[in-house]
Amino acid sequence: MANAVKRIGVLTSGGDAPGMNAAIRSVVRACTYMGIECVGIRRGYNGLINGDFMVLKNGNVAHIINRGGTMLYTARSAEFRTAEGVAKAADVCHQNGIDGIVAIGGDGTFRGAVDLTDAGIPCIGIPGTIDNDIASTDMTIGFDTAMNTVVELVDKLRDTGESHARCNVVEVMGREAGDIALNTSIAVGAVTAVIKEIPTDFEYLFHKMAEARKNGKRNFIIITCEGMGPGYSEQLCNTIEEKTGIETRLARLAHVQRGGSPSLRDRVLATQMGCAAVESLVAGQMKRVVCLRDNSIITMDIHEALLLDKMMKNTLTPAEREQIAPNALFDTRIAEMQAYKQYLNYIIDHMAL
Repeated sequence: MANAVKRIGVLTSGGDAPGMNAAIRSVVRACTYMGIECVGIRRGYNGLINGDFMVLKNGNVAHIINRGGTMLYTARSAEFRTAEGVAKAADVCHQNGIDGIVAIGGDGTFRGAVDLTDAGIPCIGIPGTIDNDIASTDMTIGFDTAMNTVVELVDKLRDTGESHARCNVVEVMGREAGDIALNTSIAVGAVTAVIKEIPTDFEYLFHKMAEARKNGKRNFIIITCEGMGPGYSEQLCNTIEEKTGIETRLARLAHVQRGGSPSLRDRVLATQMGCAAVESLVAGQMKRVVCLRDNSIITMDIHEALLLDKMMKNTLTPAEREQIAPNALFDTRIAEMQAYKQYLNYIIDHMAL
């Protein structure tokens, strides 16, 4: 039986993440294997509206599995957020014979995929963001590499902190999610991770730091998440000096965390997800997001994935809350994720000082 899907588009949208190129490569090669033409869409949904396309064959994606960033580039599109913009994008797809799209990015990318599917273009989402803030998947593409980048930089920072007997507050990315901060805090031996999800007992922390300094400890590392808000890390540095007398400096790692060659974990995950996305479109699926769950690659309804995401981030509107039917799967998933973060925080608090 002939394959109904003849041409698939692939795009990256929102913030870039290491491993996006590996996902693009996987989509292209899976398409080639199945006899489908793959079209690269440059600059995300903005490029889709403006027909910024390039046909991708296996040779076009050779030697990109090890490259950071995204060869298709990324951009945000105000026009695509309008009904007219979505309709225009769908028309461009029809005019160019695009039967479906693989959209790689975060929750904003998925919302765009829902709108485009509703306009008649089947879409499958792949979670690509260093923040690991997509609740439907255990891990997002780019998360592992970003954590390794943080660990490498903090290890270097500790060298100079030891020399000067300083405390270093290191602000990492993650938006509202503290996953990067929690995991890297364990890996670098930080004295605490300051994140929105779990309150920090600063009086206890400052007491322990002062006692450790009396006992000869020269350097301290504290990891904060950018989601604590503008100016938070600077104020924390001042408070530490005031409460403990320990000289404290801030290191904001910022967008360096998004760059660099992807780790083995991100290359494998991106390859698995890219292949699964193409298989889903060929099977006639749409409005699905590819997820890693308990070491298995699955797909989940994208509406449910976005709803679960809002529940986890506590951003549901009152109207959305009223429409939610009791869902034991959602409740269990959120409880497990929260419990795991509590567990990581427990390890930090009991092993750091």
